[in-house]
Amino acid sequence: MDAAKNKYSIIVPTYNERLNIALIVYLIFKHLPDEDFEIIVVDDGSPDGTQEIVKQLQKLYGEDRILLRPRAKKLGLGTAYIHGLKHASGNFVVIMDADLSHHPKYLPSFIKKQLETGASIVTGTRYVTGGGVHGWNLMRKLTSRGANVLAQTFLWPGVSDLTGSFRLYKKSVLEDVISSCVSKGYVFQMEMIVRASRKGYHIEEVPITFVDRVFGSSKLGGSEIVEYLKGLVYLMITT
Repeated sequence: MDAAKNKYSIIVPTYNERLNIALIVYLIFKHLPDEDFEIIVVDDGSPDGTQEIVKQLQKLYGEDRILLRPRAKKLGLGTAYIHGLKHASGNFVVIMDADLSHHPKYLPSFIKKQLETGASIVTGTRYVTGGGVHGWNLMRKLTSRGANVLAQTFLWPGVSDLTGSFRLYKKSVLEDVISSCVSKGYVFQMEMIVRASRKGYHIEEVPITFVDRVFGSSKLGGSEIVEYLKGLVYLMITT
């Protein structure tokens, strides 16, 4: 498809992101001045007023550009993407976090890489030249790096950063891949990219610097690490 006719649906799951959502929306508009896009906010019943902020953003940018598609409670990341997909009108879908750990300044690089290569998926990676992590302590860095080394060793996925969640998909590819995924939580992103690789989809990478959340608290804990290890074994058996 001609680049001028592409439309990008940016799905942003939120839970208690009142302090971040306005800034990330502003930055998306700033860095994509010439692209046709919509931002789909899937909020899981945030008690902090996130939805009220999004409604104010709709008045500012228009309800055709900012779509609020809330759910009653926290139901998981994978189902948030499925929910957002139902409302996506673009032929490409971007998934990214609302906490500013994924800077919208990288979006033009994702789009450029896809146009140059025709890739089905472009994923941000912290683990190639030009990529990195800012704001993590040593233990968090070791945990993330170790998770990726384990997955590289046992799954051979063909990408350098499996647990990242900043990606651009052809909409049809995301619909196909997500329908075959069963994982939840921290391991969900890994299963998505592993299954895409197994299905033979063309995957490209763009270096990004992941910045630890500016406002709020990180949602990664010991239970997520246990779930990751269980998920790794599951994928070894099923892929």
